[in-house]
Amino acid sequence: MAYESLRHFVQQLEAAGELKRIPVEVDPILEITEIADREMKSPGGGKALLFEKCRDAGFPLLINAYGSTKRMALALGVADIEEIVRELETLLKAKPPTSFREAIGLLGAALELRHARPKLVGSGVCQQMVMKAPDLRVLPVQKCWPLDAGRFLTLPLVITRDPDTGARNVGTYRMQVVDERTTFMHWQLHKTGARHWRRYVELKRRMPVAVALGGDPVYAFAGTAPMPDGLDEFLLAGFLRRKSVELVKCQTNDLEVPANCDFVLEGYVEPEEKLDLEGPFGDHTGYYTLPEPYPKFHIERITHRADAIYPSTIVGPPPMEDFYMGTASVRIFLPVFKLNFNEIVDMALPAEGAFHNLVVVSIKKTFPYQAMKVMHGLWGMGQMMFTKMIVVVDEDVNVHNLSEVVFRLTANVDPERDMIFTKGPADVLDHATPVIGFGTKVGIDATHKIKGEANCREWPPLIRMDPTVKKRTDDILRALR
Repeated sequence: MAYESLRHFVQQLEAAGELKRIPVEVDPILEITEIADREMKSPGGGKALLFEKCRDAGFPLLINAYGSTKRMALALGVADIEEIVRELETLLKAKPPTSFREAIGLLGAALELRHARPKLVGSGVCQQMVMKAPDLRVLPVQKCWPLDAGRFLTLPLVITRDPDTGARNVGTYRMQVVDERTTFMHWQLHKTGARHWRRYVELKRRMPVAVALGGDPVYAFAGTAPMPDGLDEFLLAGFLRRKSVELVKCQTNDLEVPANCDFVLEGYVEPEEKLDLEGPFGDHTGYYTLPEPYPKFHIERITHRADAIYPSTIVGPPPMEDFYMGTASVRIFLPVFKLNFNEIVDMALPAEGAFHNLVVVSIKKTFPYQAMKVMHGLWGMGQMMFTKMIVVVDEDVNVHNLSEVVFRLTANVDPERDMIFTKGPADVLDHATPVIGFGTKVGIDATHKIKGEANCREWPPLIRMDPTVKKRTDDILRALR
């Protein structure tokens, strides 16, 4: 289903018993984080929280809205994420691709089969109220952790265009508040927004930027999804919500934003302005990101709905809300991976791995060294290039059960034979790399070994009970109840 607004989503969360209202005044500086962190780490991810009174701010704040399997499905308008997976699999199987490039082209075509591209409309509720003298202080922007450099917008949709092709990008990049009308723009080295910015610097042209907050919750998910460069995130959003995203043109530049979002920050980045140190920031790695130079975003205008709700999230030591968003992305994009690696059965990014640190993939193994073929292939696919550790297991392993994974890892691996090391791009937030953005990766083959693989003795069978005995035991135990 398509949500008319973030408030509409809040109503659905409440109807489903997935929302807690916090009616007392709470400070966005640290206090909201502590309450939200406790909720996120409660069984099953707790509930979404609506802080109705945020100190020194004029709007309520919603957090942990995506922080459970059930809420993630609700945000995408389905009862189960697997509904989306099955539909995308059906669309992509219509014409199997012969390469990764062709697979990405097929993905774009598949997304358009059900819905037209985003469409421009004349007006939108996101421009009901206009602040020509913008002031970020009216928003309940959080200071999340004690050593953070200040307040950070954590769930913005940063909208930019390629100055050469006009292709739109929608990315989620944290934004540290500098003053009432200035923030940093933390688009990391490998992100599409950063590529756009570098091109504007080459052209010596002022870069228009729009930041949308809120609206249909599918927008924030699309902004965090690993969409290939050149594919419009609002196209993915339209596919997921079963309705084209209606866009309205900004008042001070030619960028377009969702007509039903809650807030819009319109502004620019100057190409020749000196970079300044942004951070530190308590990040999804569980550690602080130390200060690094980034450009500043200058806000010319803020518009918003009359009944706007400010969306937020926090990141830090896992598990956090972002784990459920990341898991949904893996599930939805798994059919694309399977197009290129038909041996892949399933894939998981455990919460403890903080996204890029650990990927577990199960395969149907049919030939020697197949696990290593899969490792190298995955490192060559988009944001998978940042993965520090890939563990490959057999098809009968539940990759979402770390106990099963660790059992096979310790049982089936000879470190010298089954581990490969390589170097390549790394997450710039990874503090363990010797230099920023570049480091070592390890692939671990935890599959059973077969004929043709070197230095292997005869492989013993895994201990399993006879199926007939298991069934008889089930009958006995049922009779004893």
